Amino acid sequence: MTTDLHELLRSLRVWDPAVTALPPFAAGSAPADPLSLFTGWFAEVVAAGEREPHTMTLATAGEDGLPDARVVMLHGADADGWAFATHATSRKGRQLAARPYAALTFYWPVLGRQVRVRGPVTSAPSEEAQADLHARSTGALAAALTGRQSEVLDSAEELARVSEAAWEQARRDPTARSATWTLYRLRPDEVEFFQGDGARRHARLRYSRADGGWTREQLWP
Repeated sequence: MTTDLHELLRSLRVWDPAVTALPPFAAGSAPADPLSLFTGWFAEVVAAGEREPHTMTLATAGEDGLPDARVVMLHGADADGWAFATHATSRKGRQLAARPYAALTFYWPVLGRQVRVRGPVTSAPSEEAQADLHARSTGALAAALTGRQSEVLDSAEELARVSEAAWEQARRDPTARSATWTLYRLRPDEVEFFQGDGARRHARLRYSRADGGWTREQLWP
């Protein structure tokens, strides 16, 4: 097995027909609002077997103005926005407190699709965040109760000790509260949909919020 990065990169291809289908996308007949299209696309990639389609890249900016990004999980999308959760004391939580604006990117290679969302971010009421947390798995609650996200870790033993205590608490009390756990909502100003095309004539459709509704524009690939 080669470990040469450049050789490995040259050996790869995008959208291998053996694992990827590139359906046509008639951008001109897309729904009037981006949430409807996103919901439809999400259902289609789930049906097509996309693995973990609910994961997305969350991009924020630090206090220094420099970009930062990581992969998080989508908790929902509705008229109030695209939702995700984290600790308010984490690095991304602190960044959102200082600069409450973010971008999300979904990539679904099984159908050659990408969705980009950006806009201002607000935090939901604490009770809503706790309800969202308690609707998830015991492991998710244990991780939230472990806390201290983004802090410097002194040893793996310390993590194991604190995590085990959190797991015990989560099993004993499935409604335990995590004081810093926060549910965030990104209310999009702009949503862009990308559908790959084998001839590289990719379809791009951008929704922009305007006057209480949405405008639609097709973009060059």
